Amino acid sequence: MTNDNTAKHPRKKVWLSECDDLMRGASGGFLFGIPLLYTMEVWQIGSTAEPSEMLVVLAVTFIIIFLINRTAGFRKSQGDSPLQAAMDSVEAIAIGLVCSAGILILLRRITLETTLSAALGKTIFESVPFAIGVAVANEFISGERKDKSGSKQDKAKQQNQDQLNATIADLGATLIGALFIAFNIAPTDEIPMLSSAISAPWLLAIAIASLLISYGIVFEAGFVNQQKRQQQRGLFQHPWSETIACYLVSIVASVLMLYFFHQLRLNDPWFMWLSYTILLSLPSTIGGAAGRLAI
Repeated sequence: MTNDNTAKHPRKKVWLSECDDLMRGASGGFLFGIPLLYTMEVWQIGSTAEPSEMLVVLAVTFIIIFLINRTAGFRKSQGDSPLQAAMDSVEAIAIGLVCSAGILILLRRITLETTLSAALGKTIFESVPFAIGVAVANEFISGERKDKSGSKQDKAKQQNQDQLNATIADLGATLIGALFIAFNIAPTDEIPMLSSAISAPWLLAIAIASLLISYGIVFEAGFVNQQKRQQQRGLFQHPWSETIACYLVSIVASVLMLYFFHQLRLNDPWFMWLSYTILLSLPSTIGGAAGRLAI
């Protein structure tokens, strides 16, 4: 019995470590790749791409990811061998393909009516920045920062931090990150185009996906300051309450940008306001999550 238990625990640790690596990689992919998923030109290029072009894109992406994985990667512990880098490169591309396909399905850019060639083309072309984001996740947005002032001083500052100030900092960082992303997407024609093909159940699915992705980026991916965020002494101490509150801030940022760029007017129907806002809140929420990681 003891031998069986000891044999199971290392295996369990391996699977947990693998899940952490996959979560970190997927989160890095979303941070880098989400803006391109709202680009009409990429949808059109992917829809008309030939199989040979798709293979070339995959091959070039593999070479880029392989070179990145030799120095960075999405795993906490990187292997030095070229074989390990190649295996990680294949996995990074696979994560990018799965994430891209999932969001394209949510946005109704891939449906049951979409041809296999068009679906593959859109997914492959959209997966390139996702895969690059996966590959650089551990190098640029993972790990723990070291403060020159020392850990004792950090703990003292954290203990003396006012709850209201911490909450304002969280919401402010979320608003800045959300506005930064929304500002680049709101004035484009992609939001009205996506809204024309979205029904109420899909809007609910997009809202749920926004919350899950935001939660994963900030609290599960192992990025910079994750432990600090979990110990934050703001008014929204629980990770889920913070995630929901910051999602509402991202919605406000989305509405402001849509109204600012005249995509929404006061006399527009309520469902138009709802669909435009929820569609834009997906990338805005990811931008808000990145903003919270920065503080």
